[in-house]
Amino acid sequence: MNSVFLNRIYTAACLLLVFAITGCNSSNNFYKAPKVSAFRGGKLPAPPGMVYIPSGTILFKGSLDSGNVGKNVSLSAFFIDETEVTNKQYRQFVNWVADSIAVTDYLQDDQYFLDVASESGEGRRINWKRVRSISPIWMSSDPSIAERIAPMLEMKGSTRALNPEVIKYRFSFLKTKGNLKKEYVTDTVSVVPAEDIWSRDFPNAQLTSLDANYFTHQSFDFYPVVGVSWRQARAYSDWRGKEMMANLMKNSYLSGFQLTFSLPTEAQWQYAAEGKIDPRDTIAGTKMTIDGNDGKEKLAVNYKQGEGTYSRDGATFTLPVKSYTPNKFGVYNMAGNVSEWTLDAYSPSAVAFVNDLNPVLLYDADEQDADALKRKVVRGGSWKDNGEQLNSETRNYSVDYEPHSYIGFRCVMSAFELPTVQSKTRKY
Repeated sequence: MNSVFLNRIYTAACLLLVFAITGCNSSNNFYKAPKVSAFRGGKLPAPPGMVYIPSGTILFKGSLDSGNVGKNVSLSAFFIDETEVTNKQYRQFVNWVADSIAVTDYLQDDQYFLDVASESGEGRRINWKRVRSISPIWMSSDPSIAERIAPMLEMKGSTRALNPEVIKYRFSFLKTKGNLKKEYVTDTVSVVPAEDIWSRDFPNAQLTSLDANYFTHQSFDFYPVVGVSWRQARAYSDWRGKEMMANLMKNSYLSGFQLTFSLPTEAQWQYAAEGKIDPRDTIAGTKMTIDGNDGKEKLAVNYKQGEGTYSRDGATFTLPVKSYTPNKFGVYNMAGNVSEWTLDAYSPSAVAFVNDLNPVLLYDADEQDADALKRKVVRGGSWKDNGEQLNSETRNYSVDYEPHSYIGFRCVMSAFELPTVQSKTRKY
């Protein structure tokens, strides 16, 4: 055998022996995957007012028809508001928009800005610390302020109110028309809710007291906001996401992540409403009653129990958002109280063509499009609905520009996966 060839074999064998003795355990020579262990807390610490929903699976149906078996779809982890958005929370949004417009369009006073005025006057940053000390500006009794911001206001009887045609929020989003077209656009949305929505929805009922007080009076602070269209709800979620980012920097688990904020998809909504990770679990999706201390069952959901029977659950209309007991995920009032907007466009056959992982059907109709293209999915029964509407699988819709006295909303924020107990079966 050739001596050169023998020398090469000997050299290779020596190198292998050296590696076996000195190099096998060196992290510089061989990557050893870290051991996967479950997150000890079981869930991520959530931002204020939200709860963590771990990844899981639901049986997603197009309707409750017996012939529609649906399909299993899986959802990544996310955060969801523990309650419906309240009047107080939505008023903060309206006042923020009104303050911004008052400062930039009407007062134009240097004391309310952080930056020196430029020649164009654009791009100046508001000194929110200064503005918040007198917020809401539109309610100021200072004559010098009231006179300058008068175009922002309108009179409702003897009361000053914000002019919806002036109080608008401008934001950018990715406009989607199915798979046909996607582009970033800027939209401007009037944010003042329809305060007379009670009388509009029920024209032959005496509800003027609710029209005058429900959104504005502090006694309704913790009731769910209503009279908000889908477009207004999406505008709020955009603003809320930007406001939330500052708080996330204080959360050691979430700081540094780019996390999206929006209305929940209807699949996310259903998953959070059911309160179970696996559709085979036997946990009841909606508990209509609870056992009282007197041994009798008591209603645990705010809904209409029969023809003209609104009050047996403790209220003829809405209730505060933390009424009754939260579900297994810690989420309140996913059935009853108010129905809720979701992100999805409505199609009765959506289940047939959406993905089985994080499904969503997006379609942003143009202004001139037919109302059929502007339908958005509404989930959960409300204070005015019968019990069969409270099933977590029930789907309904309304057009995106129409507010109602029985539709509210809540927000979600994306999260990231945590290794769970299933991960312990992995071998390396």
